[in-house]
Amino acid sequence: MLETLTNGFRSARHKLQGMSEINDKNIKSALREVKMSLLEADVDFKVTKTFIKNVKEELKGEVVKVKAKGDKNINVNPGEHFIKACYDELVNLMGPVDLSLELPDKGIASFMMVGLQGSGKTTTTAKLAKYLQKNHKRKPLLVAADVYRPAAIEQLKVLGKQTGFEVYSEDVKDPPGICERAVKYAKLNGLDTLIFDTAGRLAIDEVLMEELVQIKKRTQPDNIFLVIDAMIGQDAVKTASAFDDKLDISGSILTKLDGDARGGSALSIKKVTGKPIKFLGMGESLDNLEEFRPEGMASRILGMGDIVGLVQDFEEVVDAEQAEKDAEKMLKGKFNMSDFLDQIKTIQKMGSLKDLMEKMPFFPDGLPDEMNLDDSELVRIEAIINSMTRTEKNDPEILIKNSREVQRNSRRKHKKNINLKFYSDRIKRISKGSGTKSKDVEELIARFITMRQVMAQLGENQGLLSKIPGFKQLSQMKKMKDMDVNDLMSFGQMGDTPPDLDPTLAGNQGLPGAPGAPPTKVKLSKKKREKRKSRRKMAKKSRKKKRRKKKGK
Repeated sequence: MLETLTNGFRSARHKLQGMSEINDKNIKSALREVKMSLLEADVDFKVTKTFIKNVKEELKGEVVKVKAKGDKNINVNPGEHFIKACYDELVNLMGPVDLSLELPDKGIASFMMVGLQGSGKTTTTAKLAKYLQKNHKRKPLLVAADVYRPAAIEQLKVLGKQTGFEVYSEDVKDPPGICERAVKYAKLNGLDTLIFDTAGRLAIDEVLMEELVQIKKRTQPDNIFLVIDAMIGQDAVKTASAFDDKLDISGSILTKLDGDARGGSALSIKKVTGKPIKFLGMGESLDNLEEFRPEGMASRILGMGDIVGLVQDFEEVVDAEQAEKDAEKMLKGKFNMSDFLDQIKTIQKMGSLKDLMEKMPFFPDGLPDEMNLDDSELVRIEAIINSMTRTEKNDPEILIKNSREVQRNSRRKHKKNINLKFYSDRIKRISKGSGTKSKDVEELIARFITMRQVMAQLGENQGLLSKIPGFKQLSQMKKMKDMDVNDLMSFGQMGDTPPDLDPTLAGNQGLPGAPGAPPTKVKLSKKKREKRKSRRKMAKKSRKKKRRKKKGK
């Protein structure tokens, strides 16, 4: 999302690396990178000019070397100071946040969805209905007022069926009349919210605008939302201005931000119309309607992630009590393929893998090239697991011929390299049922067993300190920090696994006491060292005595 903008700010930050202070020369060089990325990302020229001017004024004349805090000196380099100035200006440009909705206590609340054809109005109508039901306990009625686009009414009916909302439609080409009669229908049937899915055009014209003006005049909607496609580029500003002039919109909903590397219209619309961005329509799922947060968007544009947004996504799809139980099972090494499948489905509900990773603050220089984040790989893993029998899901080790040898090896002090041997008939059946190769099935099982063993090691008792609340989790996170995530989770890179993969060794060599780790050296006291040395001498004398007796015979 907004990759072009992120790359521009990243390049600007890199230009300031190694600099001892900010001056006019290096500011100019860094801002040139930002300006080019803003324009390339389809941000309006006037908005770009204002943005650059404001950042320059904030930084002008400042010497950034060391900032003091109490008795300590904290180094703040020019790159960090530059990014902070850009962050503040981005938030100012897109904010302040305004998520308010006009929902009258008595009577019916109404929403009018407007925009060009192909902007995603119909899908967003269904998403908004779900949002209102979940967050405001409303009973929405979807109104099919787009009578021109082929299959538009049918599409809304399908979405209504999926979400459980009733759809009002008529077989006449009179959108203002349909909307007016829908209001009466809602009153008679105890529905408290109307959402009008209006028609769009490929471009703005007088006929379209006059029709929308008539709908507004005859229904008096409480909220008018402009649904705008982030991929239309510079036209976004022109479109937003035209709709706002005619209809006085309440705010906008940006769609398809996850499908375009530019999407700079997000930075322009608020500035041009003066009306807030209310929501972001991310992904195809009908649950993916995000409340717009300028801070989160600015943070992601600058490559700093969005932890608040990530936590909100997590809370939307995860039951806290169940998550705690699942974590306990994982740390005991008792989770199975069915549990793993549930985790995959949770991730899928939260959105695309790339979007989730971008919200994490671990990749200031962008996601690594070798990190494969293809969502289709989750679908492939799901297909493999679904092709297993219930017994195989509960205990995937029954698919391995030498599983006992592997288990014994995991308990040994010094591990051996053991090649996994699979039951080929079972593997072939699973691969055939899932439409994958046998090698894919084998590698998934091997990686799963590796992960389960590593989790079991992390969950082992850590002495009295583990009784302190939070200490055990902290210790586990420290151990996880230096692990190679790709070794455990990169199922999308199945072909990269070495043929002699040993689930007791892969991915966890860095953990003390873990399978495959070198024995941990314990420092003994002087008394114990002397005692051990004495025992070794006694044993040596005993062996010599036995050898002499043997020679004498």
